Amino acid sequence: MKKSRLFVWVLQLLLGVSTAYAAEPRLEADSLVDIREVEILGQRPMKEIGVQKTAFDSVILNEHIALSIADVLNFNSSIFVKHYGRATLSTASFRGTSPAHTQVLWNGMKINSPMLGMTDFSMIPACFIDEASLLHGASSVGTTGGGLGGAVLLATRPRTEEGLTLNYVQGVGSFETYDEYLRIGYGNHRWQLSTRVAYASSPNDYKYRNRDKMEYVYDDQMNIIGQYHPTERNRNGAYKDFHLLQEASVRLNNDDRLGLNLWYVGSNRELPLNTTSYADASRIENRQREHTLRSLLSWERMRRNHRLTAKGGYIFSELKYDHRVRMSDDADAVVSTMERSRNYTHTLFAQLQGEWSLGEKWLLTTDLNAYHHRITAKGKEVIGEQGPETLGYRGHRTEWSASATLRWRASRWFGVGLTLREEGYDEEFSPLIPALVADGDLLRNGTLRWRASLTRNYRYPTLNDLYFQPGGNPDLRPEEGWSYDLGIEFQTNKQRHIVAKGSLSWFDSHIDDWILWHPTAMGYYTPENVKKVHSYGLESALQLTARLGRAWQASLDASYAWTPSLNEGEPFSSADQSVGKQLPYQPKHTASAALRIGYRRWALHYKWSYYSKRYTLSSNGSMISGSLDAYSTSDLTLEKRLSLRWCGLSLKGTLHNLFDAEYTTVLSRPMPGLHGQLFLGITPKWGCKRKQ
Repeated sequence: MKKSRLFVWVLQLLLGVSTAYAAEPRLEADSLVDIREVEILGQRPMKEIGVQKTAFDSVILNEHIALSIADVLNFNSSIFVKHYGRATLSTASFRGTSPAHTQVLWNGMKINSPMLGMTDFSMIPACFIDEASLLHGASSVGTTGGGLGGAVLLATRPRTEEGLTLNYVQGVGSFETYDEYLRIGYGNHRWQLSTRVAYASSPNDYKYRNRDKMEYVYDDQMNIIGQYHPTERNRNGAYKDFHLLQEASVRLNNDDRLGLNLWYVGSNRELPLNTTSYADASRIENRQREHTLRSLLSWERMRRNHRLTAKGGYIFSELKYDHRVRMSDDADAVVSTMERSRNYTHTLFAQLQGEWSLGEKWLLTTDLNAYHHRITAKGKEVIGEQGPETLGYRGHRTEWSASATLRWRASRWFGVGLTLREEGYDEEFSPLIPALVADGDLLRNGTLRWRASLTRNYRYPTLNDLYFQPGGNPDLRPEEGWSYDLGIEFQTNKQRHIVAKGSLSWFDSHIDDWILWHPTAMGYYTPENVKKVHSYGLESALQLTARLGRAWQASLDASYAWTPSLNEGEPFSSADQSVGKQLPYQPKHTASAALRIGYRRWALHYKWSYYSKRYTLSSNGSMISGSLDAYSTSDLTLEKRLSLRWCGLSLKGTLHNLFDAEYTTVLSRPMPGLHGQLFLGITPKWGCKRKQ
């Protein structure tokens, strides 16, 4: 009943506020004006010949400030997002590959951890990103190497308004969750300045039914007469996240532009106890603290037939983890340190890019970039044979990559592109990495297209793969893969009231020397090269947009993927039962849908995602903890926008996990049931105008 009343209360609040403001004489009346349609004919950009790309629009990225990029991917794509709940590690993987096979670029600079090879998407607020897109499989080779599954491209863009602008959003939600977002900007014909700040905090102590524990009911004779799963709270899950993004852009002349991006992340998060723990949470500290600074300076020159870009960047990251236990309830009790790690990363980045239009049918792009990483990883001090020693390592590595892509649009019926990429680190060099892509029209009006690609790709071991103590393996070989894609795309006539757009793709990937961490007889894990992994399947996407009269609009984005990912290597031992089995934590089926309905200044958003059964063991064993059940979740958002003379207002209510599903994404990590959030946004009108 309480959960039902929550939704009714949110709905009444939205209705009440809208009615109150409707009575104000200053409110601008809602009105729609019919404008004669103008047909604009264009040609597909040559840079997208043969590319399978999923782009997210600004409505998705700015739905509300509590979203991270992990949430955007979860509800608006078919890739698998593995997470432990809000403000916990969230990783994404394409096409049955691991998170380390997904390359993530921010304004052209890779932000994957050089130690782990992956990116925590929960640390990327969606409101800090202006453009986001996915490059599937072979499509990523023209942009970056190492993306055996694909790549995620994130970017910020200079503002388009002149004058002073401000936008503030306050959010409050269940479990004493608070979110704040502020953006201040100033711009003129030459300068553009922007400051964004986001802060989120919560005890994060939601209730859940613990299905990993059983409580028994006894009678007076101590006979068991019943049993049930206890209801518990998420323990030690509090977090405080702070993000600051400072941007500046100056136009030197009609052709040249300088840009500066500074992004600071400060995070203090507790790591929740798992569902099988009986420990006293008040005596345990399990905490992760992070301080990260990403800085990027860029120069861009745009001419009629060419474009040149130069970038330089620096990333510093400090990651601290402490796991300590107080041995008794006394304030002066001994505190035992179970784990203590300190990781420091310094990365220098440089890039040169060029793009030349060689007539109307040819396009040449080049890219040369380099990264230099310096790592210091310190673990807990232990007593060894030689006395006290600290586990960890110091390492450095220089990575570089060079590529050239030539695209030829022979006719509207056929286009082809060839990428040649060379990569290496220190004294290691990869063989030449080719990628061949092609596409064309199947119908004269361009509403049905085909595309195909064939590529080779490499990914080098991460620094932890090579040097982590204990368990690192310096003899690891790079992963090598061949993959091909074949797909079709369609789009109906845009002059209709209902416009449909969709795609269907088949992919097949064979990866040799896949790096897999497995347990050893000494009690720790170590990475080894699995001989081969075969990943294949189907990906589909559908977009519908409808104009339902003068005041109604609706859209639907849906996706589905079937991705078997099988270990076809040699067994490690006679007891190894993983050969021929699905890789751990890789669902075969993923699906998502996002429905948006708009009426005048009202908007209703419904989002749904589904993941099939996942195995936690490489043997796909049938034991109780060997798999996680399939699950689906839903979110519902209702928004009302108001326009006053002096400002614009937005009032929004969101219900997460609408149907109160009980599920886990990771073994022994509970997820919250039905919970809600309210957001109030204010945008003053100070006479700013959008640049033409």
